[in-house]
Amino acid sequence: MRLLINHFPNHYEITRKDLLVKNIKRYRKELEKEGNPLGEKNELGKHVHLDFIPTTFVLPADYNMFVEEYRKNPLSTWIMKPCGKSQGAGIFLINKLSKLKKWSRESRGQNFNPSMVKDAYVISKYIENPLLIGGRKFDMRLYVLVSSFRPLKVYLYKLGFTRFCTAKYDTSIQELENMYVHLTNVSVQKHGDEYNNIHGGKWSLRNLELYLESTKGKEVTTKLFNGIKWLVVHSLKAVAPLMVSDRHCFECYGYDIIIDETLKPWLIEVNASPSLTSTTVNDRILKYKLINDIISIVLPPNGFPE
Repeated sequence: MRLLINHFPNHYEITRKDLLVKNIKRYRKELEKEGNPLGEKNELGKHVHLDFIPTTFVLPADYNMFVEEYRKNPLSTWIMKPCGKSQGAGIFLINKLSKLKKWSRESRGQNFNPSMVKDAYVISKYIENPLLIGGRKFDMRLYVLVSSFRPLKVYLYKLGFTRFCTAKYDTSIQELENMYVHLTNVSVQKHGDEYNNIHGGKWSLRNLELYLESTKGKEVTTKLFNGIKWLVVHSLKAVAPLMVSDRHCFECYGYDIIIDETLKPWLIEVNASPSLTSTTVNDRILKYKLINDIISIVLPPNGFPE
């Protein structure tokens, strides 16, 4: 009997926030250097299919580069995330360099010195123009099954969902620290006063698609979802050369994607162990089907040959 493991040995190349950014940047540079024809370009001359992560730096290593970028637009807002944590833990927003220095002093009891920071963080330009529905910010959770990296075999599950914030979106300074406004994680939102236990603040992907078709048009909606598929493919191709593609391994990744008001998708992060616990009835049905479909793909119908 062949043993199957639900993780690739070095899955962290795509699921750790700093390595994801590093690998996608490297992949993009390699393809652009080669002049790889990947379709339409944006106004900056970058291939649209490769421009899917916000401007991001890793701290402390990229601190000087971050400061240089920040000073180009000192009115911008940035979001700080610890590289090794999940479920919204340790995330906060800043709109001034002094806030970053204050955080360092309060958390470490010292003057800010990038070389003294032990924990790695990513700091990304905050997407301040997210598409809103009912005045609320939301993101998409997609489930992506990879059964092999060489050759790359990918399955995108159709029954993903969207997660809504419980508080209406507000970019004012007063609401900068209100995570019920800015973070869509259920682990954060379920503690809010407006959280609904029946629907869990979630829509199915199909409901989102129908809503967008009715409000934005079918053509742009189709373009959006095609762009999301390309985003998934290129993020995986970016790490494929680094992955230990063991035939005994498979992995279901949880992709978190935000759509801005121009209907452009942005990859926020990739989760190695997306939650399979259910918060609603629809959640339980979706995740039961997800597990069933994964097993039917990775396990041959007649079992493994002896």
